[in-house]
Amino acid sequence: MNRRHFLRASLSALLLPHAAWAQPAGYRRLLILVELKGGNDGLNTVVPHADDQYYRLRPRLALRDVLPLDARTGLHPALEPLLPLWKARELAIVQGVGYPAPNLSHFRSIEIWDTASKSDEYLTEGWLARVLAGHSAPREFAADGVAVGGNDMGPLAGSGVRAIALNDPAAFLRRARLASPAGKGYNSALDHILRVEADIAQAASRLHGGTSFTTEFPRGAFGNAVRVAAQLAANPAGVAAVRLSLGGFDTHQNQAPIHQRLLGELAAGLAALKAALVEAGRWDSTLVMSYAEFGRRAQENNSGGTDHGTAAAHFFAGGRVKGGLYGEAPRLDDLDNGNLRHSVDFHSLYATALERWWGLPAPGVLKGRFAPLDLLRA
Repeated sequence: MNRRHFLRASLSALLLPHAAWAQPAGYRRLLILVELKGGNDGLNTVVPHADDQYYRLRPRLALRDVLPLDARTGLHPALEPLLPLWKARELAIVQGVGYPAPNLSHFRSIEIWDTASKSDEYLTEGWLARVLAGHSAPREFAADGVAVGGNDMGPLAGSGVRAIALNDPAAFLRRARLASPAGKGYNSALDHILRVEADIAQAASRLHGGTSFTTEFPRGAFGNAVRVAAQLAANPAGVAAVRLSLGGFDTHQNQAPIHQRLLGELAAGLAALKAALVEAGRWDSTLVMSYAEFGRRAQENNSGGTDHGTAAAHFFAGGRVKGGLYGEAPRLDDLDNGNLRHSVDFHSLYATALERWWGLPAPGVLKGRFAPLDLLRA
């Protein structure tokens, strides 16, 4: 748990007027974000297999055996566990996601995505933190948001939000019990600290990992993160948002086997997540969305990999998703200095989650109007 962050956020929450907590918002619908750390290669994830230029740009890396989605587009074979979602029309693929004047630095570009800023704008708080600070989740929720794995809060970083970094609910509970105050302090300042400590212990006791599933979760760090996300979704204590991450997508060399393994982990994890959410009765009230700092360049490099690029495809999944292909197919004959031109601004993905999923106004948080995508059923 990121203890310092929770203490600061809890203090900010205590200072908010009661009316702020009384705003119900649509947080009974859960949002799960999946970050593909390092920048996923969109062209070898959602493959333009009918485009001759794809094979000219990638004589070694081009995939010739794909899972066809239509006459022009296919999925990497490692994503086969996602085909049932596609056939059930519960998987939407948004092509060409990026932003104007893209930055190709890992650190800066993920900062742009996490804060929903423009490429020349520097914001200090995550976009979800701003949403939850301005439109509070129900006070009875155990937490506003949970970042599973590590202490990086990503879009949940900021003040005025009860966000927790969590790897293992059971271990979190044991640590929080140790933090539980034993008695009354000697002054009001200490009493306040002890009350905040009590909030931590109370949140921990309600974010338990005791839910039992018949679903088998994949082994490994991402499989464990998916299991934790499913437990949080099934927990009646409630959270508004969960962030997962899968790292290793910075494939400058020897990409083919690495990418196959990573996409296999992603697909197996998402398939297990759907099965567990169906078990818990939460599939229709959960929206899963992927994101990454950028895609890869259109042309392969000399090391059997791809370098930092721009636009890429991303996934939406859930029981209320209107499955299909969205956005424009990549124009490999119209590159921008070797990079794909984006056709969908990533802010529109966030506007979709805010306006169409939670029923919240997006312009204030996103500092502008971005058209949400019509990929969700009411």
